[in-house]
Parts: sequence; C-alpha cells; structure tokens
Amino acid sequence: MTSAIVNGRERFKQHLRKVGSGEHTSKGMSREEAADALHLMLDGVASPAQIGAFLIAHRIRRPEPQELTGMLDTYRRLGPVLTSAEGQRPPLCFGMPFDGRTRTAPIYPLTTLVLLACGQPVVLQGGDRMPIKYGVTAIDLFRILGLDLAGLSIATVQDGFEQTGFALIHQPDHFAIAESLIGYREELGKRPPVASLELLWTPHQGNHLLVSGFVHPPTESRAWEALKLAGETDLLTVKGLEGGTDLPIGRACITARVQQGQAERLILHPRDHGCHAADVEWSDEAAWTEQALAALDNRGPLLDALRWNAGAYLWFSGHSDSLESGLQTADGVLKTGQALQCLDQLRSWRSHLSIR
Repeated sequence: MTSAIVNGRERFKQHLRKVGSGEHTSKGMSREEAADALHLMLDGVASPAQIGAFLIAHRIRRPEPQELTGMLDTYRRLGPVLTSAEGQRPPLCFGMPFDGRTRTAPIYPLTTLVLLACGQPVVLQGGDRMPIKYGVTAIDLFRILGLDLAGLSIATVQDGFEQTGFALIHQPDHFAIAESLIGYREELGKRPPVASLELLWTPHQGNHLLVSGFVHPPTESRAWEALKLAGETDLLTVKGLEGGTDLPIGRACITARVQQGQAERLILHPRDHGCHAADVEWSDEAAWTEQALAALDNRGPLLDALRWNAGAYLWFSGHSDSLESGLQTADGVLKTGQALQCLDQLRSWRSHLSIR
C-alpha cells in the first residue's frame, strides 16, 4: 500500500469520525472536508469498509447544506462538462433520481421534445438501472422511442447539444468514476447521500435554470441552502412524481423559484387549467411506448400530463410570459405534430453519427 493511500485513509478516518459519532458528539464537516471525503471515495483511496460506514452514517445523520455543497464541488471538478454555444438560450437542466421510476409513467422525455420544438434547450442526466429501485431511466425511455443515446463520447454530446439543443449525460459513458459507488447502494439497501447530490448537480456550466426534484420539505430547504453556497442563481424545486421533476396532474403542484438566494413558493393547480386527472401508472415499456407516441400525436392517456408539464416548463424557462400562454404554446406544438418532428430530427442526427 502506497504512502498516499495510507495518508488518504487516515484523513478519511477524521471525516468518518465527524459523521459517525453519537447524537451529542457528531459534528458537521466543512465544505472542504466533504469535498475531500467524496474525492477519496471516488478515487478508491478510502477502503470499502470506510466507504460503507461513511455512507450509512451520513444517511442516518443527514447531510448538512455545506456538506452537499462540498460534494457538489467534487462532482464539478471530476465530472463531465457541457457549455452552451454563443447565443444559445440558457437550458433547463433537470435533476431527478438516478434510480429511475417504477410507479408512475414518466413524462419528462416527452416534455423535452416539446421544449426542444419550441427552441428551449434541455440537459438531462442519469445512468443505467441501479439500486435501490432499478426503475426505468432516461436512457431506457429514449431508446424505446427509437433514439439510442448510449455509447456517445462527451465531445459528441457537446456537439449534439450545440446542434439540437439537447444533451443527455449518461453516467457509465461520461462519469465512470461515479459508478464505483453504485454497488454500495445494493449492499446497504438505502440511497446514500450521493443520491441527494444527483438532484443538485448539472454538468452544464454557465447560465441555466436548474430544476431539482424533492420529496420531503426538509430536503427542499437543504437544497436551497446548498445550491446558494454553490453559486447557483436560478433554481426551481419541484415536489414531483417519485421525487423527480414531472409535475403531477392528480394533485396540486408544489414548486418554488429561487433566484439570487430568495425563494418564492409557487403552488400550481392543474384543475384550474383543464389538466386534472389521475396520474398514469407505469406498467411496462411496451405500454409506455404506445402511450408516449400517442401523446406526441396529441391523443391518449398521457396527453393532459404532457400538456401540463410542457406548458409549465415553457413558462418557468421564460419562453412564455404566463402559465396559460405556455399551455397554449404546448397545445399548438402537439396539434401540429412538431414534437414528433423533433423526435424524428434527433433520430436522424443519431443515425448520421452511426454511418460516419
């Protein structure tokens, strides 16, 4: 064992003591210490025993805002980077659980297509199916729509983002070092704090609107503080379906816009805009494919949810000056088939990559 590893493990012990002590002696890590702890885990310097102990202790104690910011610093330093082309509209960057969806039919791939059809860039990120949910992921959903986005280099994704306004960061392809912690999710049977980090991180550098999903109110306020420390100046938090960013149509939508550190609560009521219905359940890929293509063709059980989500995000992004205007724009895009055309254009872009 090299001296660097020995020294790193000794340093990691100090971080572990801070998160693993009892109720009266546990101390929060500083931003710099949290950044160092995650770096030591991702680099494989910390031992498996140390990593497992840290992840479960940190989950039980709950990460503090400055700790999440420090971990975010490490993701920004080690992870992939996307930038917008000169003159490109600031993208919507969606942060949702990497372990996917199992209960409700995802809307966000379809929302993405409507937004792109309106000239609104979108950045998504995720991985392959992973513990603890092993839910369907973004890479799966676009694949079954005929758009295979796996196996692309980060340079190709950057080029595609500049051409089409769309980027999907696929962790196994673009952030392989982060894959090293996935096995711990299975062995611990719980989401570790890095799962919270995935909701707050975007590979995009520059002006953007970061949309972060949450489930519990304390998680939302913690995200506000962590991202304020991280320098994010435009944030939307969403109590979405399964902790993601899909706005429900079966209940009121609890959101908040945070600009320059100031939060404004926004409660949206789909019933007031003709979009209220039960949220469609997830069954399997075949059923979702049929439902998704029907919605893009302005029909079927997902249409209300798609119209609601696309209209709201057109408003949030500043593309439309009101929620009602956003809904009207989304309605027009779907009635004229522009979202389906956008899917065809993305398929064409991808097929040309294959024949070069």
